[in-house]
Amino acid sequence: MQRSLKKYFPLFVLPTSVAFIIAFLAPFVIGLYLSFTKFTTITNAEWVGLDNYRRALDPADGFLGSFWFTILVVVASVITVNLFAFGIAKLLTQKLKGTNVFRTIFFMPNLIGGIVLGYTWQVIINAVLANYGTTLVADWKYGYIGLILLVNWQQVGYMMVIYIAGLQNVPPELNEAAAIDGAGRWQTLRNVTIPMIMPTITICLFLTMSSAFKMFDQNLALTDGAPMDQTKMVALDIFKTMFSQIGRQGVGQAKAVLFVIVVVAIALLQLRATRSREVEA
Repeated sequence: MQRSLKKYFPLFVLPTSVAFIIAFLAPFVIGLYLSFTKFTTITNAEWVGLDNYRRALDPADGFLGSFWFTILVVVASVITVNLFAFGIAKLLTQKLKGTNVFRTIFFMPNLIGGIVLGYTWQVIINAVLANYGTTLVADWKYGYIGLILLVNWQQVGYMMVIYIAGLQNVPPELNEAAAIDGAGRWQTLRNVTIPMIMPTITICLFLTMSSAFKMFDQNLALTDGAPMDQTKMVALDIFKTMFSQIGRQGVGQAKAVLFVIVVVAIALLQLRATRSREVEA
């Protein structure tokens, strides 16, 4: 069997490899090259070196500001989404009636597209703020809070499902042994449950962080960067640079490359930190 698998392994891997090269590797390499050029199409690219990167990192451009705003959204989203998801998952793994119904209800918002969610929450938040004589785009803090609410409403249910799967895999005898030893609920949670579900926590942290960094359609629909681009996240900034600012396609591509480098670095650090806890557990 192993000989047959080794023999036909290239044949089975070929379709996936071709798709990976066409859909990811080739565009990434081309995009990396274009970040060093001034272009409107791939065929008329003119080499300009690091000029695009200098223009992207110019404080007057606004890219750095959008990056810091994105970091604020990511930090708040990762913390709140995972805390709420874990808390709800913990409740729904108890012996309660109707848990399957509640699981379905909490998961349903994840099935709705980001554009629809953005406009829906825009109407809801503006209706609330109208009572105070203001709007969502009157202050960047309102947009920031709106994005956090939207992300939580959309993602908590999805992460809850993953946490439920992790909690259900914790051997009951470990909790029973902790109870016999006199451990309270908090001690059992901290010393038994959390170490046992660290692989689940690793997955959920990675998914929430990557989703928050890549947020585009929700940001576009909810605030579109208003007021004065103060709620513009990186993905939206790159999009506007590429398609709304004439002659700055190369700058937009440079921003995209910088964005990929930073996100990959942060993701690797997060995976390394949480996986080290898995080994200890």
